[in-house]
Amino acid sequence: MKLIDIQHRAKGVWRRGGKRNLIAGALNAAYFVSRAGLMGQARGRGAIFTLHHVRPLQQPVFEPNAHLEVTPEFLDAAICKLRADGYEFVRLDEVPARLQSSSTTPFAAFTLDDGYYDNAQHALPVFERHGVPFTIFITRGFSERTHSLWWETLEKILPRRDSLEFDFGKGPETIDLSTSVRVQDCFKKFVRYVWENDEADAVRHIEALARRNGIDPLALTARLVMGPDDLKKLLEHPLACLGAHTISHRAISRLSPEDAREELRQSADWLEKLTGKRPATFAFPYGTREAVSARDIDIARELGFSVAVLTQPGTLSEQSLDKLTGLPRISLNGYFQRPKYVSALASGIPFLAPRR
Repeated sequence: MKLIDIQHRAKGVWRRGGKRNLIAGALNAAYFVSRAGLMGQARGRGAIFTLHHVRPLQQPVFEPNAHLEVTPEFLDAAICKLRADGYEFVRLDEVPARLQSSSTTPFAAFTLDDGYYDNAQHALPVFERHGVPFTIFITRGFSERTHSLWWETLEKILPRRDSLEFDFGKGPETIDLSTSVRVQDCFKKFVRYVWENDEADAVRHIEALARRNGIDPLALTARLVMGPDDLKKLLEHPLACLGAHTISHRAISRLSPEDAREELRQSADWLEKLTGKRPATFAFPYGTREAVSARDIDIARELGFSVAVLTQPGTLSEQSLDKLTGLPRISLNGYFQRPKYVSALASGIPFLAPRR
């Protein structure tokens, strides 16, 4: 290995590890502050938690989406920790009523995005064991295998080669993938590419890249995500609910008002036709400040959703009743799978710091 490669790898390890250590330190501090009974007002009335994959520990060579998965054991420990901290568990569509109630007991609602098979295989048994309700947000295009999960596709493509050729918009270029750090940097470059260009076009180009490298992106989607029959079977369980998550999983803020409204409406229409019940809840794809605008929150309310959720972190209070179609969620991150971090996050203290 060349010296420059060693330096590049060391720089990447320090960069990633340093950031995670800072976050872990902040969570530890928040935990001890909350245990001391300080800053209790930050907890509010409760919190909504979000998950994606729940499955046994995966340790591939390249895992750019590791933050989006937790183990069943951690989910079990998180529920136990919240219960020990005095939380009650409610369905997401019960949150408005709970915020209006006089109860002083904190509550937690669990949600899972995208409808992965492992939600039924590994998360459901944990929820069932504890009697905890949950809502899974479904993207029609994923379930019907008409749209791909581009971030999952990239995770399969990039580690397979020492280099690849792709046109990011300025002509074809050859990308060096000879080290894990360069692979990670390339993934980030693709993320910027998706965000800075028309998303549907960008995803089509990534799908074409996958096919040139022997990967069928829609077959990958079919392996990962529950289909319509799976969803109907899942709904037979009394703890399970489904929410809408658009047709194509594009950032709603980047769409025209007409297209944004149709993404929300048609996804609800499809779930109603599939299940016989219109979904009361909706999750915005990506859910960040860049991906969701005030216009989109208004559209969700106008279309009749009782609750719509973001991925921007925070706890809930009575003031949340004024923005029920733009509620924050706390992500249970795969890099921070310790029960005390769940307590720290639920305390709301990490979210009091000024955001840049």
